[in-house]
Amino acid sequence: MVVPLPLPRRPRWLLALVLWLVALPGQAIQEVRIGVLSHRGSDLTLEHWQPTADYLTQALEGYRFEILPLPFARISEFVEMEFVDFILVNPGIYVDLEVRFGIARLATLNNRVGDLSLNHFSSVIITRHDREDIQSLADLRGKAFLAVDETSLGGFEMTWDELLRQGLDPYRDFRTLGFAGDHDSVVLAVGRGEADAGTVRTNILERMATRGLIDLEEFKVLNPQPLDRFPLVHSTRLYPEWPFSRLSHTPNDLAQRVALALLNMPPDHPAALAGEHAGWTVPLDYQPVHDLFRRLKLPPYEQGFTYYDVLQRYPLGVATILALLLLFAALAYRIHGLHRQLKGVKSRLEAQHLLILNSVADGIYGVDRNGLSTFVNRAMTEMTGWSAKEMVGRNQHELLHYRRADGSAFPASECPVLITCQDGKARHIPEDLFWRKDGSNFPVEYACSPLRDARGKITGSVVVFRDITARKRNEEQSRRQQRDLIHQGRLDTLGAIAAGIAHEINQPLTAIAASAQACIRLLDNGVAVDPGGRLSDALATIALQAHRGGEIIRQLRQFVKKEEPVKAWMDVNDLVRQAAVLIRPEAERLGVQFVTHLTPDLPRVWVQEIQIQQVILNLASNGLEAMAESRSANPALTITTGLGRPDEVEVRVSDMGPGISAGLRTEVFQQFVTTKPQGMGLGLSISKGIIDAHGGGIELAATSAAGSQFRFTLPASGPLKG
Repeated sequence: MVVPLPLPRRPRWLLALVLWLVALPGQAIQEVRIGVLSHRGSDLTLEHWQPTADYLTQALEGYRFEILPLPFARISEFVEMEFVDFILVNPGIYVDLEVRFGIARLATLNNRVGDLSLNHFSSVIITRHDREDIQSLADLRGKAFLAVDETSLGGFEMTWDELLRQGLDPYRDFRTLGFAGDHDSVVLAVGRGEADAGTVRTNILERMATRGLIDLEEFKVLNPQPLDRFPLVHSTRLYPEWPFSRLSHTPNDLAQRVALALLNMPPDHPAALAGEHAGWTVPLDYQPVHDLFRRLKLPPYEQGFTYYDVLQRYPLGVATILALLLLFAALAYRIHGLHRQLKGVKSRLEAQHLLILNSVADGIYGVDRNGLSTFVNRAMTEMTGWSAKEMVGRNQHELLHYRRADGSAFPASECPVLITCQDGKARHIPEDLFWRKDGSNFPVEYACSPLRDARGKITGSVVVFRDITARKRNEEQSRRQQRDLIHQGRLDTLGAIAAGIAHEINQPLTAIAASAQACIRLLDNGVAVDPGGRLSDALATIALQAHRGGEIIRQLRQFVKKEEPVKAWMDVNDLVRQAAVLIRPEAERLGVQFVTHLTPDLPRVWVQEIQIQQVILNLASNGLEAMAESRSANPALTITTGLGRPDEVEVRVSDMGPGISAGLRTEVFQQFVTTKPQGMGLGLSISKGIIDAHGGGIELAATSAAGSQFRFTLPASGPLKG
């Protein structure tokens, strides 16, 4: 609620002067002022309430009572300045004055309605009878609404509370909210069509009709309440009638005599008839009004400062604000001119918006909440084959998304674009398929973002996509090149240990040849039987050595072939054993002690078998070469397996070479970094790429003049069974 700023206080010396003049010697009559809220204008206020003042003048000897009509905005000022002795206002204003200034009620008004006497009242929400578009309070959304005053209980605050109960905020949901200053003006403005609807207190319509100001048939009441407890048509809850109150400075004796005189006023007294009421009753309970103000957070239950508080505490700030307002007024003409310019800029921006959309290489289109396309750009039409005329207004899912890559149906309920229209969450889809008009498809990457109106309500989404056919082709080519590089790395590694493998294969071949020659000689000498087992021993030697050579050749063929990128669950110990078949011959040739320490029952790992063997063989080959070049004393190569963290398996390859220099320790896994005179510097970088692709890690765990140790880990699946 907006609380009007109070008018400047009158100097207290002026009040003192007035009181001194009243108390001059010879003045036997004491003036008593009754402030009355002029909610229907000053003339009607005097007409209705001066007879009551005259009645009190006759009833209380030595006093002359005077009616002082008070507009809504000046009531607090007159009470604070003690410029009136009694006050008659609506219950809402009374509650605020009771808390702020300590006024006390003496009697409650009995309102006259025909032959009835009512001490409660309500609000009436009205519109013209011919407004077919307004049948309920919900129909007032977006309409022009008129009330009496922001501090008028029956003329606004009761209605405000009722509107909030039914989901309407008059300060947000009306096109305009105005205040006419008095009840009659509200009714007349609604009747003339100057406002779509309005609100006044009960009995105003009937009184105006009695005076011939309006025809009741021209109006209808919105949100009518049952008439069982209250006989007048009304739209809100009931609240106690106006209280007649004394101010804190008013003498108790005078207040008691006034209260007694009011309670003794007959219902048909001329003063009561003039005021259109039926006398007075004992003061009612105004707690319902307190509760109403708490719900609406109105004074004295508002939160934070009021404008009055701000003016009192920050006068310099208020002056500054007023100066700024003057400055803003000086800028108003300039703003008006800029507004005209903005209209021209807006039209140009719309044209530029379309130009920008059509100049973007990515496809862009909009979708409403029903999945219908609202706009498309030129790139969209070129990529899909659908024209803008064919796309706009049609369901985008049925045109672009209706099938998956395998030809199965793609349900609309799973479409990311439509889901974004419902939940308002932006989505990025790295890969999907769009279908062209000719029935072909193409891979796309797209993002869909929600569109919202000024109130934040989701109205649809906008989709930005691009054709990723070329990117996928490049990715596949890159994968093939990577596989070729890995394969070449295996061949290079085998080249480094070829001498040892050749020696290992040459030994069984020599044994096989010698044993075969022995068998031939025995047969040539006519040996028909083999009592000493010489022939059998020779044949057994041939078989053993053939198996030995065949195992090496089988492992070589397996290692050098181009593998398919297929993974399987493997035991890392088996991978080490298979690699050891190729490592051991070179170690023996170089006089290096080769040892493996394999921890049993390790969890399995999800790997490409040959690639992990390549990493093991590459690390072992590097260690063997390092020890051969440095001619280490008592050289040894050790491969150890075990558990790293609970969810990973680790492999360590240790040598007794000269170690890696400090300058290369942080660069050993980079491409083209090597300590070998003839090396390419790709082995360790390929190994790192393989381990990274498997979700593991590889590092130089330790290095010194006594040797180096490399360690790599692989994610584990869980413990082995059996």
